[in-house]
Parts: sequence; structure tokens; C-alpha cells
Amino acid sequence: MKVVYMGTPDFAVNTLEAIVNAGHEVALVVTQPDKAKGRGKKLMHTPVKEKALEYHLPIAQPEKVREEAFVEELEQIAPDVIVVVAFGQLLPESILNIPKFGCINVHASLLPAYRGAAPIQWAVIDGLEETGVTTQYMEKGLDTGDIIGQRKIRLNREETGGSLFDRLAEEGAFLMLDTLEQIENGTASRTKQDDSKSSYAQKLTKDMGCLDFSKDAVTLERLIRGLNPWPSAYTKIKDKSLKIYQAEILSEEEIIKNGQEKQEEGNIIAVDKKSFTVRCKEGALRILNLQLEGKKRMDTSAFLLGYDVQVDMKLG
Repeated sequence: MKVVYMGTPDFAVNTLEAIVNAGHEVALVVTQPDKAKGRGKKLMHTPVKEKALEYHLPIAQPEKVREEAFVEELEQIAPDVIVVVAFGQLLPESILNIPKFGCINVHASLLPAYRGAAPIQWAVIDGLEETGVTTQYMEKGLDTGDIIGQRKIRLNREETGGSLFDRLAEEGAFLMLDTLEQIENGTASRTKQDDSKSSYAQKLTKDMGCLDFSKDAVTLERLIRGLNPWPSAYTKIKDKSLKIYQAEILSEEEIIKNGQEKQEEGNIIAVDKKSFTVRCKEGALRILNLQLEGKKRMDTSAFLLGYDVQVDMKLG
């Protein structure tokens, strides 16, 4: 089929690769404009643009896809289908109505659950046991279109936002190929979403990562995994920011057994060669991997070789 592909971040690269390698004609790759990054403010290509350049595919980077000139360009291409994966702009009806078979989106949740910007990270933060990817026909609403197909996966006990991101990117590519095959041979189904079962995965912000030790250890450990690698969970130690990337839960029963139940929340209650442990409202967190402000990310064992951490020190 003749495909126009719209995507921007790493998550969208797998699906573009799959579509090209399956032999579909990618008539145009649409991605967000290059952005200046780093100290030198060098213009950086999006991951999807980098991949499109490798395949020598035509590329468009409109500031706004609703611009008349860009809509006319799509009309002239007359694609069979427009595939959208984490593109970053809402498509107007003038574009939704162009393709013969419509605009098809891969979303990283089992819709109608977790509509919105950050379904992957919230699946970890909320402690889900299962999530997946969905292909849907796009419409004006945010992730509200009819469902075509879904693939489910189980979350691992140590799943992070980063590891789940990679797994769902692969699953999304497989599902999109299957969906395009169904659309091409006329067997694709349409299932209305049950709006009463919908939920919203709000956009991540750096402030969300601030660890509040007046919460229980289970909740905080999920937050740490969900925000790993970005924007990351953090606290303060001796007025310096300390990012936390990996922690282990110590149960309330273990704390009582060790005689540490009366320690204040946020206090360090134990230090050994590989970790230090912080008291929470219920339970505690044994910190295993971190990054001190101005330093590289490292295991706590390496951090403790050069930084004096003692029992009763306060974090936060």
C-alpha cells in the first residue's frame, strides 16, 4: 500500500522500519521540525527523521500540519493510508479524510485505558500487571477512535518506563503490520471504545519525580521505576539533588524486626557496602542506583566509596 508515515520519537522508529521492510511504499515521512539542543544549540534531527534519511525517504517537517500547503501536498500524494505513531500534533479533519483507508494510529496502551501522552510510564507507576498496544482508526477526539487490534504483554517485576517503552515499540510494529494486512484484504474490524472505561495518562513533568517519603515504599518504588530513565525520581542529600533510578522495598515487618520502626520518614536507617535505606510512611527503600548532582549515574556501592552517608541523615 501507499503509506504516509507520521512519527517523531524513538518509539515510532520500529514501526517505520517494519513498514519499509514489509515492502509497503512509503511516499512521505512526516515528523516534527528539528530542534536546537545542547550547549551549542545544534539543530538535531528527530529519531524518525534519522531513520527516514537512512532509507532515503522523502521527508516533510511542517510546523503545523493543518497548513493549507501541507494538506494540499498530502492530497496530491493520495495515500492509501496514513500511519501515525507518537507524532506530536493532532490531525485536523482535512487530513483525516484524505486516505482511502483512513488514518491509523498505534497507541501504547490497551484502549480505552490510558488515553493521552504518557501511557507507558503510568502503567508502571500505577502498578499494572498487564498493558499492551492498540491500533485504532483516528478521529477528532484524543485516542477515541474505533479499535482495530490489540496486543497484550505482562509487566516484569522490575519493569521500568524505559524497558516497557522498548517492548511496546516492538509490539506496536508487529501489530501495525498485521493491521495493514487486514485493511488491505478487507478483514479489519472496528470496535467502538467504551468511554465509561476510559482513563487519562497525563503528560510527565520533572516535578512529578520529587520523592515524598511520607508515602509508602511500594508507591515510591513504582514511581522510581516508572520515571526511569526520564524525567527520573529525585530527592536531596545535603542540599544537592540526588536522582534515584533503582530501589528495593523493605517491608514494614522487616523494619520492625530490625527495630527501626520509630525512625522518621526520610531518615536513612541503614547503610552497608552496597546501599543505604530510607524510611517511608510504610516500609523503606533500599537505594541501589543513583546520580548525584554534577556526577554520573552509578550503583550505590560506587557512590558510597566517595560520599559519606550515615544513619539518621535526612533526605528531602
